[in-house]
Amino acid sequence: MTTKVQTTNTSVQQSHDFASVMQIIETRRNQAVQMVNHASLLMAWEVGAFVSDRIKNAQWGTKVVQQLAEYIHTQNPTLKGWSKITIYRMVKFYETYSSVQFVERAQSLKLTTVSKAVVLPEIAQIVSTPLKQIESDVIVSTPLKQMPAFLLKTSWSNHVAIFTQCATIDQQIFYILYAEHEGLKFKELERAIKTDAYSQVLSDRKLQSAMLKETYPRAEMLLKDRAMLDFLGLPRQYKESRLRRGIVEHMREFITEMGKDFLFVDQEHALEVGGQVFRCDLLFYHRALQCLVAIELKTTKFDPRDLGQLEFYLEALDQTERRSNENPSIGILMCRDANPEVVRYALNRSMSPTMVSKYEEQIKLGSVLQRSLEEFVEFMNNDK
Repeated sequence: MTTKVQTTNTSVQQSHDFASVMQIIETRRNQAVQMVNHASLLMAWEVGAFVSDRIKNAQWGTKVVQQLAEYIHTQNPTLKGWSKITIYRMVKFYETYSSVQFVERAQSLKLTTVSKAVVLPEIAQIVSTPLKQIESDVIVSTPLKQMPAFLLKTSWSNHVAIFTQCATIDQQIFYILYAEHEGLKFKELERAIKTDAYSQVLSDRKLQSAMLKETYPRAEMLLKDRAMLDFLGLPRQYKESRLRRGIVEHMREFITEMGKDFLFVDQEHALEVGGQVFRCDLLFYHRALQCLVAIELKTTKFDPRDLGQLEFYLEALDQTERRSNENPSIGILMCRDANPEVVRYALNRSMSPTMVSKYEEQIKLGSVLQRSLEEFVEFMNNDK
């Protein structure tokens, strides 16, 4: 018996030790990847500054950048991606983010500094000290400006998407912060820009109940009031079951659209009340808000009666499934269309944390009233 107990204790300790080793590996690997990304951005900044200076001072003609790309390949054929286009993108990277307008806007938002969690100590010193001299003792005459440290929040490829596709400085700053917050890769960020996440997140007309706003003050920045479901390839006519199946089959894209804090739990989730079984279309768990999220799908225009059905599901979830460490469940009624005035009337009487979100089968962009970028930056700072 003693031998079995000792064996069990040894096994438990061993599992704990193995997990500790794995944590060390993952932590250091993530730091290594982060340092490589930071070094790549600094390289792009310095190369962009050097080439920008030569072009602006008329020291280089239009063909010199192509010649530089060919020279780099000749000197080191193993270096990939150093085309004329890449070099010009580095120039654009430097000129965009070193402009007086961009720097002043970043300063007004208090984004000139960045937390230690984002910039490793080894990189922080490099960022704060512009390049003065190359190892070959060739003095760099370029008046290199200091790179804003918050640019390190996302990758080089993401920056390319941002400064080539965003028209305003506020949009550029938003997507830098949003890409970091959501952990977006290049293709995901491109889609976010295409579907105008900027307007969706900063919308000041979200259809949320007073109870949702009171219980979850952060929800206005975390939950969208519009979802682009173009990736489903829906036919002209379809039923709710087809919509639900399509979302489940494309769950990765759906979560990227809704926000990466959503964790899928179940479809047609069974709720037993009074001996009867009711089914919620989709059930998620939201990591940041630490609560269950019930999503009810409607292929028609918003009907106030649908809200009562959703509130019933929330009550059932809270009474039968919510754990002691979880917050009250949230309900999202996702419909094809909604009259804002009708929704407002319905939500005014809602005693549950609910909201109405419209979905669109095809991407349609339009102007949306927006909150200030200052509010989003404040939210990001408080969300750490």
